[in-house]
Amino acid sequence: MNLTENTLDKVYVFKGRIINLRCDKVLLPNGNEATREVIEHPGGVCIAALTDENELLFVRQFRYPYKEVVLEVPAGKLNYGEDPLECGKRELLEETGAKAEKYTFLGELYPSPGYCGEIIYLYLAENLSFFDQKLDEDEFLEVERIPLDKAVQMVLNNEIADAKTQTVILKTKLLRG
Repeated sequence: MNLTENTLDKVYVFKGRIINLRCDKVLLPNGNEATREVIEHPGGVCIAALTDENELLFVRQFRYPYKEVVLEVPAGKLNYGEDPLECGKRELLEETGAKAEKYTFLGELYPSPGYCGEIIYLYLAENLSFFDQKLDEDEFLEVERIPLDKAVQMVLNNEIADAKTQTVILKTKLLRG
């Protein structure tokens, strides 16, 4: 069965600094037309930075859409055309002051495929060295270390709400045993 929807028309409703919103007219597999609202996003990267003591580095930062401080692994937005690993290295250093000797690609995550084209690239970073943070001038966060096993338990206890963070913690645990 053909499940593909073909784009007939794209109309941009909003173009912003981080996202664009468009409304597409599509042709469905059965020949009918429908409308799809799509958020364009350049994508992002998140890093499970694992210390020699088997702790993960986390950041706590205020997330405006939720009006709360959220616990997350270091992460950041890709620039269009940027290599995801290079973005991850930059974000890890900026947010935590850490650099890693070894990076392992853990896959891609589609955070909300019903309306958003964002892809988040997941990495495990190991053999860490620490330097000074290089936060952006509009970035305010606290760095925290949490043992990997405790982080897994926090995911299972619904103490970590962020999807990319949940995913990268569980993948790291499965790979590391």
